Amino acid sequence: MSTPRSSTGMWPSLRREAAFLSRDRSVWAWWLVVLCLSVLSVSAGLSEIRQQKATIAHMVEADRADRAAVLSAQKDWGGAAYYSFHLTFDPPSNFAFAALGRRDDAAWKHRVRMLALEGQIHERDAGHPVLALIGRFDFAFLAAFVLPLVLIVLLHDLRASERVAGRHDLLVATAGKAAWLWHLRAGLRAGGVFVGAALPLLVAGSVAGTAAPTVLAACACLLAYVLFWAGVCAIVAGRQQSGEVILATLLALWILLGVVVPATGRIAIDRAVPVPSGADIIMTQREAVNDAWDLPKAATMDAFAERHPQWAAHTAVERPFEWKWYYAFQQVGDQKAQALSEAYTAGRLQRDRLAGWLAVIAPPVLLERSLQALAGTDLRASLAYEARVRAFHASLREFYYPKLFRDERFDPAALDALPRFAVKTAQR
Repeated sequence: MSTPRSSTGMWPSLRREAAFLSRDRSVWAWWLVVLCLSVLSVSAGLSEIRQQKATIAHMVEADRADRAAVLSAQKDWGGAAYYSFHLTFDPPSNFAFAALGRRDDAAWKHRVRMLALEGQIHERDAGHPVLALIGRFDFAFLAAFVLPLVLIVLLHDLRASERVAGRHDLLVATAGKAAWLWHLRAGLRAGGVFVGAALPLLVAGSVAGTAAPTVLAACACLLAYVLFWAGVCAIVAGRQQSGEVILATLLALWILLGVVVPATGRIAIDRAVPVPSGADIIMTQREAVNDAWDLPKAATMDAFAERHPQWAAHTAVERPFEWKWYYAFQQVGDQKAQALSEAYTAGRLQRDRLAGWLAVIAPPVLLERSLQALAGTDLRASLAYEARVRAFHASLREFYYPKLFRDERFDPAALDALPRFAVKTAQR
């Protein structure tokens, strides 16, 4: 008969604990803190994304006008290729406001010319020095690193405080199921933290036009993360220790999982997977380009023809300067930096894969990576944009090479067929 009484007493227990919690001002204060921080984080993210979209819109118009003005003044194909810039950009997804990810430290816009690409693609705008020091406060950071601290504060002394007040044994005796009592209290507190964090995210997602499955997936990740930390708090708080000892233990776990493991893992991964720097790639490419001015032209054209045999019959250079020779040694500069560039890309991917495995034992990192993947702001999204820039630059060369190497007569009308950068869809 004890089981039915316990079952029928579930809802009265829930109402009793909810009523008790409604009078606890400290819990409401922490819930309000979570709500305010969540509003602040998504507001900052929305503001940043609006600024990025406005920058892109302005640059698109300026790029079109600038290129039209430049091309109208050109008299040959080489000049048209040299003086005209082409904007490439990676528009933010509709969920990027929640997890800005690599958009803070990787270039998401370029103005490229038909010169050597490596010196252009690895250049980026100088970042804000304060952001470089402390990072961006977005929703992913709030959820991964701040919410666990709030949960620790709310849940660490559920039992210890009752022991100090002398009510613990009485509560256990009258609850019927002691475990149910503590789970119920912890669940109500953790549920309030989840609602306070998720509600602004849902509103911001609606404002930004984020697809419902994406927002729901983010909320599911957040809920799983809150339950994880609530479980950790319940396990540690279940030990008959003072509240101070429980708090110190939980804070130590937070530091271990959120700071020590990620930092140590990053150092180990960086040492295990050496990666050339973008500066090395730029230097290699520029040295090759600069040296070409002093080399015999035949050396440059032979190296170019090895990779582009279709133009081998048109590589003779009879004048001191010809545009086809100029762009050939730009291409050769990229060829000499290609091995470094490929190693750089492969190394970053390998490091990212290892970081994904490390995240299994570092839940804060796992949550951040999950939200960045949903937002399209992770490393793979950055590399995908880089690949689109390379493909566009290759299409520029394919457009100009026939005209340069066959010495075609300049026809401004043909410039209307210039390749256009393929912009990915920003919907998520």
